[in-house]
Amino acid sequence: MAMNRLQFQKGLSLPDFLQQFGTEEQCAAALEPARWPDGFHGPQCGGTRHSVLKGGSRKTFQCSHCRHQTSLIAGTLFQGTRLPLTLWFLAIYLISQAKTGMSALALSRQLGVSYPTAWRIHHKLMQSMLELETNGSTEEAESS
Repeated sequence: MAMNRLQFQKGLSLPDFLQQFGTEEQCAAALEPARWPDGFHGPQCGGTRHSVLKGGSRKTFQCSHCRHQTSLIAGTLFQGTRLPLTLWFLAIYLISQAKTGMSALALSRQLGVSYPTAWRIHHKLMQSMLELETNGSTEEAESS
């Protein structure tokens, strides 16, 4: 029987993951280019020049043109959360590494959060993955 190459592809080990995304700053640094792949664009006017304000626990970006302020997590699945990004990134890692899926109860135990918190994290992540999969298959069908 032939070896399934997809099944045996090299993944990211937990120590490697923690080295890459172990701090809030590392997670924010990874999220910024994912949110704005072509650099910052103001949500109101589309301006590219901005200032970074550091007042709270997370950076706030202010458009130099229209002065509109936005946070790094605004408009993402992390919007409105008070949980650290490190916890969210760890949840993403754990769910994506589980071969048969991960329950909210198991996630709660792994993250050290209450069950309702773990359920919300799990639900948001699964919904986001479903939307990504649905949009991806729609785009593939349109391009065919």
